[in-house]
Amino acid sequence: MDENEIAKIVVDAGLKIHRALGQGLYETVYEQCLEYELVNRGLLVERQKFLSIQYENLTVSNAFKIDLLIENKVVIEIKAQETLDNFHNAQLLNYLKLGNYRLGLLLNFNSKLFKNGVNRVINGYIK
Repeated sequence: MDENEIAKIVVDAGLKIHRALGQGLYETVYEQCLEYELVNRGLLVERQKFLSIQYENLTVSNAFKIDLLIENKVVIEIKAQETLDNFHNAQLLNYLKLGNYRLGLLLNFNSKLFKNGVNRVINGYIK
């Protein structure tokens, strides 16, 4: 299964959760529900995964934490905020670069329409 197929499943699961729970809950609630949905759909999900980075001769242990890593291919960053700014996209982009992943999804469950809260970040550019 490639990254785009995984992303489609993630967005579908996120939409299901958003329809059932609506806005206004903590990010951890959405994170746990999304993990549950994705595991039930047969995907490998790692939650709150710490990753280390290498800077020259220095290894920075647990440099960042990914909300959800799906099939060791797609990084999911979950938010439940009124608005997102460039920092949130940059954060996900850094996770992709430092973890050597191709695709990330920034999911903001506090959007009135779920589709407006989905940002796709790919290989160094935001779309």
